[in-house]
Amino acid sequence: MTSHQGPDLSAHEQDVYSWQITVPGHGEAGQRALKGASVLISRVGGLGSVVALELAAAGIGRLVLAHAGNVQPSDLNRQLLMTHDWIGKPRIESVERRLKELNPRLETLCVAENIHSGNVEQLVAEADLIVDCAPLFEERLLMNRQAVATGTPMVEAAMYELQSQLTTFLPGQTPCLECITPSPPPAWKRRFPVFGAVSGSVGCMAAMEAIKVITGNGEPLAGRLLTYDLRDMRFHTVKIQKRPDCPVCGSQP
Repeated sequence: MTSHQGPDLSAHEQDVYSWQITVPGHGEAGQRALKGASVLISRVGGLGSVVALELAAAGIGRLVLAHAGNVQPSDLNRQLLMTHDWIGKPRIESVERRLKELNPRLETLCVAENIHSGNVEQLVAEADLIVDCAPLFEERLLMNRQAVATGTPMVEAAMYELQSQLTTFLPGQTPCLECITPSPPPAWKRRFPVFGAVSGSVGCMAAMEAIKVITGNGEPLAGRLLTYDLRDMRFHTVKIQKRPDCPVCGSQP
């Protein structure tokens, strides 16, 4: 994905990331690519908080974070960037505070809004890559359309109960979200049953998908959908196909 080597690493950064710099295929070039990248995460809750935490730990240079509302007690079983002492205060402030405690070098653009038609274009323009963690399909489909329009890669992650799914959309190369989910499921609600460990598991993998796309090291789930059920540890990967009649990406080669 990267078109340049990225900014140089300081001696402190070389020390902080020394374990992962030795990963085959990554090296200092991959670390510089992470430092030079900007990632948009839609909603920084049970899923997005883990994505943000792992990317901040990995040395991503900039995170664009969108999440409305205040911390509630019911957030605390899974939203790892929220704390008990922040109940009643803005979620996005807790997110920024916790991430900066881990990585004070991290640049952030924090927006106390969820993705909607009035801000999606501006927020996607700020990013090299999107990680979609929104609980509502209306938000997901908005970002998908903007990602395809701008050629921005999008990692798509979701969970329900003990199940999760993950894929990566590369505009012009793979199907898009609307190919596999043309419209929001009619019975879907924002609140649904889930364990924090389930959202954390797919959040870690989504962060790794983002790292692979940014650095070019490894094979992302482009054109493939990973599904798994932690109730019995069944994992499956299936190919997904572009719909020729898809109104979002069907006209692309």
